[in-house]
Amino acid sequence: MTSEPIASYAMLSDCRSAALVSAAGSVDWLCFPRFDSPSVFGRILGEDAGYWSIRPAAPHSSTRRYLGPTMVLETVHTTAGGTVTVTDSLALGDGNRGHELGAGAPGTLLRQVACTEGEVEMEVTFAPRPEYGLIRPLLHGTPGGLLVHGGADVLAFSTPVPFELDGGEARAKPVLRAGDALGFALHHQNAGPVPPAFWSQEDIARRLEDTLEGWDSWSQLHQSYDGPWQDLVASSGRVLQALTFYPTGAIVAAPTTSLPEVAGGTRNWDYRYTWIRDASMTLQALWVAACPDEAGKFFQFLATAAASRLSSGDELQIMYGIGGERDLTERELAHLPGWRGSAPVRVGNGAWDQRQLDVYGELLDAAATLPEYLNDLEPGTRQFLADAADAAASRWQSTDQGIWEVRGAPRHYLHSKLMCWVAVDRAIGLAGILNAEERVPHWMQTRAQLADSIHMNGWNETAGAYTQAYGSEDLDASALMLSIVGFVPAGDPRMLATIDAIEHRLTDSRGLVYRYQADDGLSGEEGTFLLCTFWLAHALALAGQTRRARAVFERAAAFATDLGLLAEEVAPDSSELLGNFPQAFSHIGLVNAAWAIRTAEDENRLPTAGEGDIP
Repeated sequence: MTSEPIASYAMLSDCRSAALVSAAGSVDWLCFPRFDSPSVFGRILGEDAGYWSIRPAAPHSSTRRYLGPTMVLETVHTTAGGTVTVTDSLALGDGNRGHELGAGAPGTLLRQVACTEGEVEMEVTFAPRPEYGLIRPLLHGTPGGLLVHGGADVLAFSTPVPFELDGGEARAKPVLRAGDALGFALHHQNAGPVPPAFWSQEDIARRLEDTLEGWDSWSQLHQSYDGPWQDLVASSGRVLQALTFYPTGAIVAAPTTSLPEVAGGTRNWDYRYTWIRDASMTLQALWVAACPDEAGKFFQFLATAAASRLSSGDELQIMYGIGGERDLTERELAHLPGWRGSAPVRVGNGAWDQRQLDVYGELLDAAATLPEYLNDLEPGTRQFLADAADAAASRWQSTDQGIWEVRGAPRHYLHSKLMCWVAVDRAIGLAGILNAEERVPHWMQTRAQLADSIHMNGWNETAGAYTQAYGSEDLDASALMLSIVGFVPAGDPRMLATIDAIEHRLTDSRGLVYRYQADDGLSGEEGTFLLCTFWLAHALALAGQTRRARAVFERAAAFATDLGLLAEEVAPDSSELLGNFPQAFSHIGLVNAAWAIRTAEDENRLPTAGEGDIP
C-alpha cells in the first residue's frame, strides 16, 4: 500500500480532469477524460494501480512551486552532478484564455525535463493501469512513442528516447547535460477509427508555454482580491477554477476518491461530484477569489440539474455528476488496498439519494447571491426556484440526514431547519424576479414559524449553546452558520455563547474545530475539519472579534501545503492532512473567512463584549 503523505501532492488541471504529482516526481493519480472517469494512474490508492515517475537516478534534493499564478508545476532536482527542472501540466486548449480556459483541452499530460547545470542521469518509469488498476495493459513501440493497449480508450505516450518494455511497464535512463531538454506527453482519446496523436518536442514545448500563459492570463484578468492573506485567497481561487468541469460549469468537491478521514479507517468517500450543499458558499468564494461569470455558470448548472427532479414531485437531490448525472450508485473496488490500508475504496457515493432538507436553502441562497443572473434563466427555472421554497416550507418539519450525510437514523437537525428558513427568507427577497409575489404571505408565515422553532428547540440550556439537533446536547460546527446566513445577529448573546462553546469544547489541542463528536452510525474516528475552523473565524469576524478571528484563521491556514493546497481534515494525533485532496470546501471556507475578516476590519468596529487578548 502507498505511504506517500497526502500533503506531498500537487494538483494539475485542464478544467476537465486532474492529476496528482508527488514531491518525488510521480504521477500517482490521473483520470481521463473527466474528473470522475476511471483512473489511468492510481497508485495513491494501491501500489499496483499505476504511476508515471520522473526523477534523478542519484540522491538528490528537491524544491517545487507553481509557476506564477498558474497550475503549471515546476520541480527542481539537485544532485551532486547537476540540476534538472521538471515542468508538469495538463494541457489547456490551444490559445484559450479567460472564460474559455477549459475549452478544447486535448486530454494530454505534458512533462518536460530540462538540465540547467552539469550532468544528470534520470529514471523514467511509465506504468499505466487503466480502470483503477484492473487492467495491466500491453505497451507497443511505434514511431513517436508507445501505444497503450488495454481498456476502452486509447493512450499514446510520446517520447524522444527509447524505453525498455517489460509487459505493462516501460523504463528509460536518459542522461541530460546542461542545455538539454526532453519532452514527454500522454494523450488520451476515445477508441475509434482516428489514430492516436503523438506529440513532437516542439509541440510539447509550445503547449506547455501556452498553458502557462493561459493560466496566467486567467489569474490576471479574474483575480482582484486585495486584502489580508492575498496569496492564499488567490491560490484558493485558482484551485476552485481547476476543480471546475468546463463543459457544464460543475465544480467537484475534490478530484479524488477514498482518501480517508483517518488513516486505516473506513470513512472513505468519492468526492468527484458536485453538491448543492456547497452552492452558496462556493458562489461567494468565486465572487471574491475568481470571477462572477464562473459563479453564474455554476449556478445555472445546479439549477438546471435540479429542476426536473423537483418538478416530478421527488425530493431535491443533494448531489449530481459533473455532467448532470443523477444515479451515483456506490460500489467498492475490492482489489485496491486504499491509502495506507484505508479500505474500502469506493466509487460513486451512496449519499446521493439521501434526504437533506438543507439543500433548499443552499439553492435559494445561491440564487440570492447572484440575482442579476436570474433574469437570464428560463421562466420554468425561475418557477422551479419558487417551487423549491414551497418545498422547504412544506417539508421543514420532517427529519432528514443533515448536512454531514450521517448514515444513521434521520433526526431534526438544526442546520436543516436553518437552511429551510434561508430558503423562504431568500425567496421573499427574490419574489419579484421569480414572479412569485402571491406566495410571499405564505413564505413570511413559514419563516416566522421556522424562527420560533429554531429559537425554542435549537437552543439547549444544558449545553449553553445551539446544538446539533433538537433535544440534543451535542455541539455541531454547523451551528456557526446561524450568524453567517443572517438568522441571528452575530453579536447576539446566544450566538456568542455558541461560538465560545464550539471554540473551547469542540476543538483539539491546536484549536482546530471538529464537525461534531456525537455518534453518527459509522465506525472509527475522523480528524478536525479545516472548513469548520474557517467557519469559526468567519463567525468571530462577523461578531467584530477580529483579533480572535485572525488567530483562528491562521491556525487553519497554517495547514496549507507549500503549494497552497488544503485537504479536508487534519489528523487528531498529528499534523498530517487527511481526506480527499485538494478539498474545495476548505478553500471556499478560507476565501469567505478572509473576506469576512477584511470587511470587519475595514468597518473599524470597536471590540465587542468578550473581545480580549488572543487566547
